[in-house]
Amino acid sequence: MQTLPTVLLRPGEADRVVAGHPWIYQGSILRLTEPAEDGDVVQVKDHRQRFLGIGFYNSKSKIHVRMIASERLAIDQSFFEQQIRPALALRQKHLPGATSFRVVNAESDFLSGLIVDKYEDVLVIQTSSLGMDQRKVLILPALKSIFAPRAIVERNEMSSRKFEGLPNANGVIDGDLGADAPTRTTVNLNQLRFEVDLLGGHKTGFYLDQQVNYRLVAERANGAQVLDCFSFVGGFALHAARAGAAHVHAIDQGTEVIEAAKRNAAANGLAERCSFETANVFDWLKAQTATPPHEKVVPRFDLIILDPPSFTRNRAAIPDALRGYKEIHLRALKLLKAGGTLATFCCSHHIDAAMFQNVILEAAGDAHRILRRVATYTQSPDHPIIPAIPETEYLKGFAFEVAR
Repeated sequence: MQTLPTVLLRPGEADRVVAGHPWIYQGSILRLTEPAEDGDVVQVKDHRQRFLGIGFYNSKSKIHVRMIASERLAIDQSFFEQQIRPALALRQKHLPGATSFRVVNAESDFLSGLIVDKYEDVLVIQTSSLGMDQRKVLILPALKSIFAPRAIVERNEMSSRKFEGLPNANGVIDGDLGADAPTRTTVNLNQLRFEVDLLGGHKTGFYLDQQVNYRLVAERANGAQVLDCFSFVGGFALHAARAGAAHVHAIDQGTEVIEAAKRNAAANGLAERCSFETANVFDWLKAQTATPPHEKVVPRFDLIILDPPSFTRNRAAIPDALRGYKEIHLRALKLLKAGGTLATFCCSHHIDAAMFQNVILEAAGDAHRILRRVATYTQSPDHPIIPAIPETEYLKGFAFEVAR
C-alpha cells in the first residue's frame, strides 16, 4: 500500500476520533505533513505521531477529514462491499421481512458521506462528501454485486454538497426504471403499498425513518377520528385507516403529495376511510381554532398526528423553530378531545427531546390541558444511532394523552 499523506492533530483533539466520531474540523489539525489533493485518502495521527486511522481529505470543507477506517486499508470495491454487507445484515436483523429500508446511513455505518436507500429492487444513493462522490465508480459495482438492482438512482441535491465543492446531480445512473413510470416505483411498507417518486419526492423518495413509527402510532387509531398533519403521501394516514380508524383527514401543502396520497389510499382499498386536503397546516389549524370571543373551540379528534419538516437547519434558528412548534401544538391540542392522543415528531438534530417536550408542555399550559406521556418514539433501526456521534440521532417523538 502506498504511503499516505499524514494529517497531524493538535493536542487534545484525538480523543473525539478515538471515541468514534469521524469528523475532523480544520481547527483540530496541527498540520498536513505532505501535500494532498482534495478527495485523497490521508492517514490521521495524533500530535505524538500515533496512528488513528484513515479518511477522506477536503481542504474546501469545514470538515477537513472524514474518517472511514481505523486501519490502513485499500479503498477499493472490496472495501465498500465489506462495509455494506454487515450494514445490510443489521437491517435484516432489526427489520425482518422488510423490503424497503435504508441500507447505509452514512456515519452510522462508518461510511461518512454515503447514504443508500433500498426501494424494493431500486437503490437510491446520496454522496454528500467529495471523497465519497469521487468513488461512485467503486460504490456502484459494489452495490450491484450485493443487490443486483433493477436501477440505481442518484439524488444529490443536498445543500451540503456546495460546502464540499460539489455540483448537484439527479437522475438514473444505472439500469432503467421503465417507460411506464420513469420516475416512480411502488414499495411495500408494513404490508401497505406506497408510490415513491424517486426523482422528485422528499428526501430520497420516502420517509423510511418513520417505518416503525407508522405502525406504532396506528395502534392508537382503532375507532378514532384522526387528523394527520404534514401527511406527505399518507404514511401515518393509511396505517391509521388500516388499523380501524373511523375516519382519517390528512393535510399537506403539497398538491403532488396529496394526489399521491389519494392514489395510495385507493390502491390499498382505504379511500372510503380517508379524506385529503391541500392546505398550509399552520393556516388550517389557525382557521379551525378561530372562534368568536367568549366561545371555546369544540374538540373533535381522538388522535392528532404532527410530523412536520425540520424547522431549523442550524442553532441560530432554534428560537424561531420553537415558536413554530409551540404554535402548531397549541392549536392541535385545542382540537383534541379529552382522553385523546397527540402523536408528535421533531426531526431536527438541533432540538433535543427535552427541548421538544418542554415546548409541547408550554403549549399544553396555554391550551389549559394536562398531558400524560404514554410513549416515546425514535428513528427506525435502519437509521442507527451511534451515541459517540450525536449527529446520528435526530428524530424524536412522543405520544401524549389528554389527562384533563
